[in-house]
Amino acid sequence: MRMPVVLDTDTPFPPVETALTEPAGLLAIGGDLSLTRLRSAYRQGIFPWYAPGEPLLWWSPDPRMVLFTDRFAPSHSLRKTLRRLAREEAEGSTRVQVKVDTAFDAVMLACASPRDGQAGSWITREMRAAYGAWHRAGTAHSIETWIDGELAGGLYGIGIGHTFFGESMFTRATDASKIALAYLVGFLRQHGVPMIDCQQDTQHLGFLGGCTIPRSEFRRRIVEFQDMPELPWQRGVLSAAGTLLPESDTMNRPMA
Repeated sequence: MRMPVVLDTDTPFPPVETALTEPAGLLAIGGDLSLTRLRSAYRQGIFPWYAPGEPLLWWSPDPRMVLFTDRFAPSHSLRKTLRRLAREEAEGSTRVQVKVDTAFDAVMLACASPRDGQAGSWITREMRAAYGAWHRAGTAHSIETWIDGELAGGLYGIGIGHTFFGESMFTRATDASKIALAYLVGFLRQHGVPMIDCQQDTQHLGFLGGCTIPRSEFRRRIVEFQDMPELPWQRGVLSAAGTLLPESDTMNRPMA
């Protein structure tokens, strides 16, 4: 039986085409979660995913789940909610704001909370520390839904050039995480980003327009778009139209 490559600190990743078919997509074991290693992984379409007590595991599944930003398909009820939020925003009376990078650590911690029927989370303390460092380096980002000043849901992911790699979502109120995703899609569309990497094939993302594509196509797309200019990520507030304004600016002018 073929085994995945074992990494030490300096071992490069093997070609993604050598990933196992069982378990599907497992490429390598070991290494570390340094920023150098993470940057190398994501640029090749590789991501870490492991349970507490397991060694560090690296994955490159085939096919790959993605959400093309022009195919995002919110449900009827979510579309109504988004229209209502846009109206309230125009009137300056909304209770809901979608912010970027104002509570990254809190979003990761919320995403790490065990879900129903789960004993733990793959978002380990080491993962939170590593991605927190990547956030401070300007590459990992949180998109947050705030309701009446309280963090109600959101997601986090990695932005490299004109690519966005989604990691995890959480919600504490109906549709809060989906609202964050919808506003993220609007922001990415505005800046010409064609897709969000969703990593694993899930029914939830399928309902929102996600689909699978061959790993070879996924790799071709990220190679093409990740070396394009970085998006204007900053700490601020997202409008319904996908405009990201510095948080201080929103105190003085309407969002466009």
